[in-house]
Amino acid sequence: MSEQLTKIASIIDEISMGPFGSDIKVDNFISEGVPVLNGSNLTGIKLIENGFKYVSPEKAKTFKKAIAKRGDIVITHRGTLGQISFIPDNSKFDEYVISQSQFRVALNRKMVDPAYFVYYFHTSEGQKRLLANKCHVGVPALAQATTNFRLIEIPLPNLNTQQKIAYILSTLDSKIAHNNRINAELEAMAKTVYDYWFVQFEFPFDFAQGKPSAEGKPYKSNGGKMVWSEELKREVPEGWEMKTLKEIENDIITGKTPPTDNSNFYNGDVPFITIGDIRGNMHVVKTALTLSKLGGDYQKNKYIPKGSLCVTCIASPGLIAFATEPSQTNQQINSIVIHSEHNKSYLYYALNDYFKFANGAKIGNTFANMNKGDFESIEMIYPPVELLNKFEEFSAPINDKILSCLIENQQLSSLRDWLLPMLMNGQVSVGDEI
Repeated sequence: MSEQLTKIASIIDEISMGPFGSDIKVDNFISEGVPVLNGSNLTGIKLIENGFKYVSPEKAKTFKKAIAKRGDIVITHRGTLGQISFIPDNSKFDEYVISQSQFRVALNRKMVDPAYFVYYFHTSEGQKRLLANKCHVGVPALAQATTNFRLIEIPLPNLNTQQKIAYILSTLDSKIAHNNRINAELEAMAKTVYDYWFVQFEFPFDFAQGKPSAEGKPYKSNGGKMVWSEELKREVPEGWEMKTLKEIENDIITGKTPPTDNSNFYNGDVPFITIGDIRGNMHVVKTALTLSKLGGDYQKNKYIPKGSLCVTCIASPGLIAFATEPSQTNQQINSIVIHSEHNKSYLYYALNDYFKFANGAKIGNTFANMNKGDFESIEMIYPPVELLNKFEEFSAPINDKILSCLIENQQLSSLRDWLLPMLMNGQVSVGDEI
């Protein structure tokens, strides 16, 4: 690839800022119509199409140049800087309204591939150029955003080469997205069975033998004996108990962060789990931070074994994931060391339900805290061990498959991130066969 740089101004057909904040008011939002973009939509290479608010088509027309279309690039110029995504040709909608914190760029498609363009700005070099004019007076922002963006120079090979590079990288991203869909479907399948067995009480039961059985009939609808639970204010199957989390698994460890001013405590082989590592993952396969042996030894009593269930209890309570390696966590996380294998999957889904529905979980408050005592005191219905074993037998292969997909995604992400700058600067060339 040639090292010659091209000024963005020479490849732009149109560039425009989002509307003034006063132009979009809360009472403009409706249940469907033209979607209005926000920062969460710009977290990937392609537009993330969820979490929209909408305005009417008539209202959208008043924004004129603030309407982004397929092939357009959308960039954040205020707030969370460095976000840049493109709207693919197969997007859900024909048009989108950009926010007051964004600007849009329509490129000359005869000269530039939008995917290549955005991938470039996801390299460290591209981010450095994109953020060269950031200022931090008040809210972080890009100074004279559209003017300075035009002046950025980027490496621009011929269109065919751009498309080949984008194809290689997007193929990896597509496989990652495919694995994520598989995982979502698998987890939904296990959750459906959990709800059927432990919420609706329709677990399979052999009435002749008086015990759970894979070939049994649904318990409640076939006359299984129910008794009143004063704690739950509802009927539950006979023999089921209410237990605290500590009564179910009494080995609960609250994490801690070693002094951050001592670099000798970090960058080693000990995974150090934080909220960001748990968010969106059933299993933590890689952590953003690691501790050295010295850092781990600084707080030896904070180690958690492989398979421990990590639960965030400060800042964003209720994010839950399994540790896949012996690890430590920060102080925002309480970890349940699973000693009884039959509790593993049940606790994962039961705690997800608790934080989703229980008033005591304080969900929705960004600053809500749950100390270790509160966490250990969480009460939940606890079925007989025989039924927990049946659920673990069913869910364990699903959990293993989810973990396998997450590990593959980590490998694919590492390959993509390694290839990305090398393809962009020509260290790795693309073949004619693509």
